[in-house]
Amino acid sequence: MAYNLSTCIDAIYRQESGKVLATLVRVLKDIDLAEEAMQDAFVAAITAWNSKGIPENPAAWLISTGRFKAIDAIRKRARLNKLEPELQRQLDEIQSANLSFSERAIKDDRLRLIFACCHPAIDLKVQVPLTLREVCGLSTENISSAFLVPTATMAQRIVRGKAKIRAAKIPFEIPDATALPERLDGVLSVIYLVFNEGYSASSGDTALRAELSQEAIRLARLLYDLLPDPEVQGLLALMLLHESRRAARTNEQDDLILLEEQDRSLWDQNMIREGQQLVRQSLASREFGTFTIQAALSAVHAEAKTAETTDWPQIVALYNVLGQIEPSPVVELNRAVAISMSEGIEAGLKIVDDLLREGELDNYHLAHAAQGELLRRLGKFTEAKGSFEKALSLTKQAPERRLLQRRIASLVSK
Repeated sequence: MAYNLSTCIDAIYRQESGKVLATLVRVLKDIDLAEEAMQDAFVAAITAWNSKGIPENPAAWLISTGRFKAIDAIRKRARLNKLEPELQRQLDEIQSANLSFSERAIKDDRLRLIFACCHPAIDLKVQVPLTLREVCGLSTENISSAFLVPTATMAQRIVRGKAKIRAAKIPFEIPDATALPERLDGVLSVIYLVFNEGYSASSGDTALRAELSQEAIRLARLLYDLLPDPEVQGLLALMLLHESRRAARTNEQDDLILLEEQDRSLWDQNMIREGQQLVRQSLASREFGTFTIQAALSAVHAEAKTAETTDWPQIVALYNVLGQIEPSPVVELNRAVAISMSEGIEAGLKIVDDLLREGELDNYHLAHAAQGELLRRLGKFTEAKGSFEKALSLTKQAPERRLLQRRIASLVSK
């Protein structure tokens, strides 16, 4: 054939598996059954597409095949269990759903399933990781990195979440308008963490995963149409303002370019204008939260023509507010970096040192990298080298590793 089928199927899996799984879960109302059906559909695709070619709409083919694979699986279970009423009911529901299935629903199914997984009956610490894993396709390692917990711990949370859904028979359907607000925090967190993995990959050979950041923005736009809440505005603004810098964040070799070194003429001004407008609207509502404050922080950077003209006192003030609303070691770390730019390197370094002594950020590579950078700027090269080496030992992303290796190499000759 003129193309490598295996490579094409791998690419389709990366691009479409989340959409396929989301639709199958909606139709089948069972995560485990949907996962099994999706895998069976991809296996079937290897044979079918080898002889007939890849269909024009691979996702629709996979969904249709997955539905029939699920029906076959349920029939087998039913025969083994002498057609237990519950299995027969499930079979009838799926067949009924198949009759009414329409491809137009595919584009909304991921958001629908995010809402389903962010059910208030599931603890927020479980619902968000579960949704990231089952709906958004992030690996357990990616998710554990975002939450700064061991991978094994995160895997247990996800398993408990799936068990909770089964035991409670939580319906996989988007709630009515009156129930949306109680699920909003979880939904926003999911979209934000998908974006973060796209904006700065937690591991792998590339720094950016554009397909994830773009999908997060797409979901946020859908969510804003569904629920025009100030914090939805804030999250969309935050992502647009960050995404506006993508072209300037890496070079042709996929090496990272730090914010202060970026060519700001490459920043997407249309995204910046849209993000700034959304920030202003959210702030004017006086009903905003942490995402809007983070968006305001990003807007301050976007307004600066150069790194030197950044309004660091305003950034410190915004981090102070953010720390009061949602205190966390990572927020405090970012505030420390801003303080180092506003009030002096020593002041920022003291906060970073204290945070690392407390232990919560001991396995967070960016904390050690920040410490190393501040030590380097103070001329304490031996100590800086140690901090950079610690950060390097914790970093799983290749471009970040190269950046740290360059920093270490620059200190060897000093």
